[in-house]
Formats: sequence, structure tokens, C-alpha cells
Amino acid sequence: MSTDDRVTAVVATRNRRRELLDALGRLASLPERPALVVVDNGSSDHTAAAARSSHPEARVLELGMNLGAGARTEGVRLASTPYVAFSDDDSWWQWGALARAAEVLDAYPRLALVAARIVVGAQRDDDPTCAVMAASPLGREGLPGPAVMGFLACGAVVRRSAFLEVGGFDGRLGIGGEEKLLALDLAGAGWRLAYVDDVVAEHHPPRRVDSGARRRIQARNEAWTAWLRRPASGVAAVTARLARRSVRDDAVRAGLRDAVRHGGWTWRERRPVDRSVEAALRAVEAAMPLEPAC
Repeated sequence: MSTDDRVTAVVATRNRRRELLDALGRLASLPERPALVVVDNGSSDHTAAAARSSHPEARVLELGMNLGAGARTEGVRLASTPYVAFSDDDSWWQWGALARAAEVLDAYPRLALVAARIVVGAQRDDDPTCAVMAASPLGREGLPGPAVMGFLACGAVVRRSAFLEVGGFDGRLGIGGEEKLLALDLAGAGWRLAYVDDVVAEHHPPRRVDSGARRRIQARNEAWTAWLRRPASGVAAVTARLARRSVRDDAVRAGLRDAVRHGGWTWRERRPVDRSVEAALRAVEAAMPLEPAC
């Protein structure tokens, strides 16, 4: 197997040693042989030591705390390749996917992010988000696939320079809906994002997930992202939508309460996107179901 020196795979993890070692084994076996960076979000199960022992070729960074999605940003800083592919400790890339992503990014110099097709579980059914991205109303002019205003982190390959230019993932959002803020920041800086369905990632999430806890985080982050980057009309629309959902969903109600209680920093750091980015985002939102599931 030959090494493709264009791509690093960054894996953020926390207390999932067995799953991480499986994911690293699959990444290491890819024909591209990507460089591997593991960022440990303060695990207590000896994750970092196990990763170093099993994969001495990987760079392992121990944060000593949980930075959530911010761990990915630290991993990108460690990478030295022009492109970085994100994996979770329960996801990896299909053979040839990273080479294809690198070819696309080579060919489109203003493309900051390739959003992959993600297949889920042993059945390898497409994640529902893929259909939404494939049907994007933004078209694909000058791009290798439909332009998008969002993505799933476990199926994203980024241009390292663009990612770092806008600051990467904000660790204050944790994990859960953190992608939209990065997408807005990239678009606001003039970069493009595209869904490319022949770049494929595999996601094998655990069977038992506390969906209520996740919906709570996602609702909070949806509010914070709007307060940080949307103009006044967008802030009002998103907040009202969350308020309507909170009437019948305790998790969303708790998330909105969290956003209000702990979101003072969003107003201090508020930097609304320009009209063109807001218009693109509204077009995407209008094409989605009225009450998308978290």
C-alpha cells in the first residue's frame, strides 16, 4: 500500500478505548495510509496509552479535559498535511474515499470542505442527512457536488488552511450540532462547501444513545449559533422555532433554558454573516422539513 501524504485523519475520543482501537485499525488499513492524530478528551480508561501501544505511528494528544468538538481543532493544529479528514471513535472511511476527497480539494481551490455520504451500521443505509444535502437548493455551479450550508463532522474532509483561518470548531459547543457554526464561518469567509456522494464514510454508533441529552445539546447549540451569526430576523426565527418545539419536547425546553442561562458570551462575540450567506441559509432551511428531528 502507498501513502497519500495529502490527508491526515483526526479522531477525537473520550472513554471509548475499545471502539477507538477498532476505528484506528480500520483507518490504518486504508490504501491511502493517512497520518493519524488522536485527541483524547480527558479519558479515564487509559485510552491514550492504548492508542500509543496499538498504533505507535499515530500522534496522540492528551488534553486532560473535555473540549468536545474543540478537540478536533487541536488535532488539526497538529496535522501537517493540506487536508484533514475527521473520524469519530465509531466511524471511519471507505477504501479510496480519502484519495477521492484529496483529488476534489486539489481541483477546487476555493472548496474548504467535502461533506461525504455517510452509511450507517452493518446495513450501510445512508444517513438521512445525505438526502437533505443531495437535494440542496443551492445548486452545484463551480463545485463537484451540491453546495451545502451544513455537514456531519464524522463525514467531513477539510482544507486545513481554511479550517484554521476561521478558528475551527468552538469547544464551548461540545458535541451535538456544532457543525453549523463552522459551516457559517467558512461561508462567511468566502469558502465553499459541497456534498460529494462518491466520498464515503462509515458510521457505527452505539445502539443505546441518550437521545434526550443529545437533543438538549443540539437545541442549545442551535440557539447559540443563531445568536452568534444570524441577523436579527434570523435570531428571531430560530428562537421562535425552538420555543414552539419546547412546548412538546422537554429536552428542547431544557436546551433553550441552557442557552439563555449560559449564553451571555454569544452576544459579546456576535458577528452576523452577510446577506448572501443568510440568504443561502434561509433557502436551505425552507427546503427542509418544518420541524427537523434533532
